[in-house]
Amino acid sequence: MIDKEQIRKQLFERAQELVPVLKERATEAEKLGVLPEDTIKDFQEAGFFRILQPSKWEGYELTPFDFFEVQTKLAEGCMSSAWVLGVVAIHNWQLALFDDRAAQDVWGEDTSVLISSSYMPVGKVEHVEGGFKLSGRWGFSSGSKHCDWAFLGAMVPPKNPGEAPDYRTFLVPRSDYEILDNWNVMGLQGTGSNDVVVKDAFVPEYRTHRSLDGFMQNSPGNAVNTAPLFKLPFGQIFVRSVSSAAIGALKGAVDDYIAFNRNRIALHDAKNVAEDPVAQQAAADALRVYHELKAVMYRNFDIMTERAEKGEELTIEERVQWRYDSAMVATRCADAVTKLYLSCGSAAIRQDHQVNRAFRDIQTGRTHVANQPEKYARNYGGVTFGRETTDFFL
Repeated sequence: MIDKEQIRKQLFERAQELVPVLKERATEAEKLGVLPEDTIKDFQEAGFFRILQPSKWEGYELTPFDFFEVQTKLAEGCMSSAWVLGVVAIHNWQLALFDDRAAQDVWGEDTSVLISSSYMPVGKVEHVEGGFKLSGRWGFSSGSKHCDWAFLGAMVPPKNPGEAPDYRTFLVPRSDYEILDNWNVMGLQGTGSNDVVVKDAFVPEYRTHRSLDGFMQNSPGNAVNTAPLFKLPFGQIFVRSVSSAAIGALKGAVDDYIAFNRNRIALHDAKNVAEDPVAQQAAADALRVYHELKAVMYRNFDIMTERAEKGEELTIEERVQWRYDSAMVATRCADAVTKLYLSCGSAAIRQDHQVNRAFRDIQTGRTHVANQPEKYARNYGGVTFGRETTDFFL
């Protein structure tokens, strides 16, 4: 029986220790286009990938608070590193929702094996005996070079006329897909979010997970992974893995901004930048955004976790609101970091400037479909008027 309080303490302490290390490695990660292997090794040794992993497979089965506290802290040093941790470690939670035979395939010999993903619904699926034949090309598979399996999204065509298509996540081994090294972007370069190609791979039925089961909080894996943690909706967990790194990156940018400007004299007026009201407000506003976004995230997860522990259902209204809360994170952080960036003057246009890196990384993360709030705002607004939800990734 693990001492969860001691594990929590060790995780948070190690995350804090790694912030300056990740900051030092950030330039290397940008040049490589993937995280340095030492970073993945550090994350493995610290146990970060196990935070939400089932105890049956040597995981810690902690809470979303524990996981996202670690992720946001690490993002203060390097958003790319925190992004990869967020996406990849969440897969260790999602695998617990699959039929347990899938976990046996992945972790039967080594419980540290990692899974990448691309949930884009672009796969071509054929029904075959015992499962499916899968083909396609998926983009944005973050951390794929560090992983031995991949979760890939596709719409399963109906077997019978009149039935609806069925969105599923397919679990595919590294031997069945090719990674195309095509990650050439302005920010989050270290995530190595390359394309993945599959040609006519057989995927057994048990290595698929239905989105509907995740929405209904009734997945095959719940038969063996019975903790309330695995009753949380997949849509609410995953979207936070691609939004929350921006919160930590903003905090890191504020710290760097203050260190850079504390004693800097602006050349155009020979005044100390720290006395400039605009510069002061940029710092104050960024810190307010940081604290507010964390508070909202943890409040939402507290409610979700309490309901799961009591076996109570979540309302559609709550799910839609929380989905919008997550989608707004990157926009709020982008607005705040832009003010910091502009208040650093022309020095910030250099790519190795810490605030420049945070600016580019947050803006890049903002383009993820889960971080573009407009359609989620419309859905939330529509539901408040009594209309049916148009989104079921909740």
